[in-house]
Amino acid sequence: MSQSRQINVSKTGVPTIAIIALAIIFAAGLFVVGFDQGHIFSIAFGEQAFEDLYIHELTHDMRHAAGFPCH
Repeated sequence: MSQSRQINVSKTGVPTIAIIALAIIFAAGLFVVGFDQGHIFSIAFGEQAFEDLYIHELTHDMRHAAGFPCH
């Protein structure tokens, strides 16, 4: 005779670490889309990044669609 075992797994919700990770990703994305004016690339390119505004130009239309004024 074979015996079957029942395994009960209690899932009470989303793990806290997942919520924290998503909050960090959201905050970083919000900064990049809404507020970055060369700050991210200035780490690598120095002052030239503030003149070129690569991320600003890439996210320009997304900024306006989200309601962020940028000029």
